[in-house]
Amino acid sequence: MTPMNGAPAAAAAATLPELPPEAESVVDAFRRQVEDLVSKTDVLERRVNEVVDFYDGKKHGSSGRKAGGGSRGGHTRGMPDLMRQFGLIMREITSDKLAWPFLKPVDVKALQLDDYYKIISKPMDFSTIEKKMEGKDGTKYSSVREIYSDVRLIFTNAMKYNDEQNEIHLMAKALLGKFEEKWLHFLPRVESEEKRQKEESKDVAPTNTCREASIAKLAKVTDEELNEINKQLDELRKMVVQRCRKMTTVEKRKLGAGLCHLSPDDLSKALEIVAQDNPSFQTKAEEVDLDMDAQSETTLWRLKFFVREALERQANVVSGKDENAKRKREIVSALAQTASKRIKRQP
Repeated sequence: MTPMNGAPAAAAAATLPELPPEAESVVDAFRRQVEDLVSKTDVLERRVNEVVDFYDGKKHGSSGRKAGGGSRGGHTRGMPDLMRQFGLIMREITSDKLAWPFLKPVDVKALQLDDYYKIISKPMDFSTIEKKMEGKDGTKYSSVREIYSDVRLIFTNAMKYNDEQNEIHLMAKALLGKFEEKWLHFLPRVESEEKRQKEESKDVAPTNTCREASIAKLAKVTDEELNEINKQLDELRKMVVQRCRKMTTVEKRKLGAGLCHLSPDDLSKALEIVAQDNPSFQTKAEEVDLDMDAQSETTLWRLKFFVREALERQANVVSGKDENAKRKREIVSALAQTASKRIKRQP
């Protein structure tokens, strides 16, 4: 069964018979029910997005800022500003004439320091610190105190590995003293920011708890309403099929012709409809032999409705019209498939 695209879709749609006037009123009633369900679905879609956005924000640590307006200027600016200010201190240290041995990692191999890693458990240098400050290696400092500890480690490593009279030891000791003096002047600002954040987190926590409880309730209600819509869609599908008469041989032939004009995606969906009532039907085979006479009336009429809409949709896509209706049909179709799958899983 080979799908066809483009202009033939419009002509193929015409091969399917028009419904008689008395049936049109029934179809209109069903269509109104579908539109009502689509309207409800739009509302539920916005709720789902709200729930997803909240938990995404919580996962990335931003739910507190969204929930508590007072924290907007704090966590986002306070600590990063301190890190930038601390970066100025680092530049003063690294620009010192004694700093050159500590700018890059120790080249253990070139210097033949075979015992270096036995003595130094955590090597550190300024280039490594700068990369971590910029997040280049996938890790990033969360506080100024972490950077302070690593800068201090650079000099204590050098003093630990080299003897007290060694030139590198003396250079590290001199720079450490200079760095510690600058840190003591900078420390009050760090402590002030840490205190402010601690107090702020106390105010934000209750707000976050209330917000999360509200979102959890919204998620529960939305899930219940989605389940109800799925039930309504399934009932609507059953009502439509029950009203259908037995399909004639001519209609089956025209239905088969319509299937041949479907796009590859729509053809796959049509074959899935067949497989729902016939689990042994192979939808993924390269060649599919579909016997119309062997299908149930339910399957035949579901196929007919699907093919009619699919061919009309293909014709509209070609002409560039009815994009909004296309979106609504896709939503309803997705919900209908979900409902069908759930019902089949029930014992």
